[in-house]
Amino acid sequence: MPKLVLDVGNCGYDHSSLKSLIERNFDAKVLPSHGPADTLKMLREQTFALVVINRKLDRDHADGIELMKTIKADEQFAQTPVMLLSNYEDAQAAAEAAGAVPGFGKLALGKESTLKKLEPYLG
Repeated sequence: MPKLVLDVGNCGYDHSSLKSLIERNFDAKVLPSHGPADTLKMLREQTFALVVINRKLDRDHADGIELMKTIKADEQFAQTPVMLLSNYEDAQAAAEAAGAVPGFGKLALGKESTLKKLEPYLG
């Protein structure tokens, strides 16, 4: 049974890129969500091996780290690995301070280092 990955706040193009990378390299299925309401609903209904959150959510440009904090503060999801999708080191540092595992940026989607970051959760 494939592991589930929740991709939060990416536009169609970026979602397709992330989905392709993950589904080509792991026995995993990537599902999209776009904001707090649909993300929390999906987290309550299914078990995800990993949640990947965009730094700025696609529909309203809300701060992805704030949604990450909401997820990590909820006892039901606190143990679910969450990572930030951002090229900015300061955003990655803030995400890790909020409880995220080390993430990666869109510029690193095709790199071996990205697959190594995903491996512990999807391998």
